[in-house]
Amino acid sequence: MSLLDMIGPVMIGPSSSHTAGACRLGLVAHHLLGEAPRKASIGLHASFAKTGRGHGTHLALVAGLLGFSPDDARLARAFEEAQSAGLDVTFTDVDLGDVHPNTALIELSGDTQKVTVQGSSTGGGVIQVGQVQGLGVNFSGASPTLLLQYRDAVGMIARVASTLAADGVNIAALTCTRQTRGGEALLAIELDQAPGAELLAFARTWPDMHWVRFLPKLMDG
Repeated sequence: MSLLDMIGPVMIGPSSSHTAGACRLGLVAHHLLGEAPRKASIGLHASFAKTGRGHGTHLALVAGLLGFSPDDARLARAFEEAQSAGLDVTFTDVDLGDVHPNTALIELSGDTQKVTVQGSSTGGGVIQVGQVQGLGVNFSGASPTLLLQYRDAVGMIARVASTLAADGVNIAALTCTRQTRGGEALLAIELDQAPGAELLAFARTWPDMHWVRFLPKLMDG
């Protein structure tokens, strides 16, 4: 058992699962969008929908979308900060099926980009991201994470792995999902350290590579 398990995360708000975790889910979408957010549609599932407003979930999600961490004092005025930043946010209650009760589906868009993230806050500020761009993933934000969306092709995973190895970056965990053979695929790689900017720029030039994003480490773990 870690110290985090015993005392919980440093944060603003009454509930680690509804506030710290929710903020980190927003941060995932913020980093994956890759530009200033302009419009967000957030679907709240089960417990998030029923008790979220009283626990600060709505504020925390918006704070994360703006790039604020769970211990940022601005979290308490996230709606005002969103208005100042030109971010329009709508909330709806949704049924996402057999997932954790503290789950949100975030659709976030900027001037040129759009990202969809579904993730759960599982307690103690810990999160688990289950979908990005409608494709299955499995990462927590406890490690630097590289995400790549591309047309499914033979050798792509090996190419990514060898490129990371050549840059001295070690892979901790990896998930890959594709729509169909030869269709859209999404690779999510948790890393021991952050890749260099040159590596990310290089990967974006590959044929059949549609989207490359890097998510920095969001929490201890």
